[in-house]
Amino acid sequence: MSLKSKIESLLFISAHPLSEKKIAELAGAKADEVKTVIYELISDYNERGIKIARIDDEYQMSTANDNAALIRDFIKDETNGELTRPSLETLTIIAYRGPITKAELEQIRGVNCGLILRNLMIRGLVEAGGGGEQKYNITFDFLRFLGIKSVTELPDFEKLSRDPNLEKFLENQIEPMKEAS
Repeated sequence: MSLKSKIESLLFISAHPLSEKKIAELAGAKADEVKTVIYELISDYNERGIKIARIDDEYQMSTANDNAALIRDFIKDETNGELTRPSLETLTIIAYRGPITKAELEQIRGVNCGLILRNLMIRGLVEAGGGGEQKYNITFDFLRFLGIKSVTELPDFEKLSRDPNLEKFLENQIEPMKEAS
């Protein structure tokens, strides 16, 4: 795999700007090589819908300025439109089981929940926190939206929040994953 390909992948996947030093470290390259390749990538993306933004020695992919209105409308639809059924399922699980890890959530739902979590966090309905392993919980905005003061006011909260069968299932699913890593 070429250095250009590695750098492009790192910039694409990163949620925050990366320094030349960090890119060099991750890609196993020298800083001056990284800088040269980044400038090539900046040139490559010059006429595309994605560009590479630079502040000091940090870089991040972003959308092209010409597409700002299009992206703004898309994000508005994503954050203001109706919640999809998978989003509602995920939000319900977090409300009744939170704080909950992504792994636990995915074991319950049986699918990857990364994009759904991101959309729920953008909407301000879910927040991430916790120490070592990130846990997700509902926000005060979520409670306000429902007009309740606490998750304990949710229908059948006591019964659904700590179901013994679900607890046993999660223990049997999550523990082998922890041991394997």
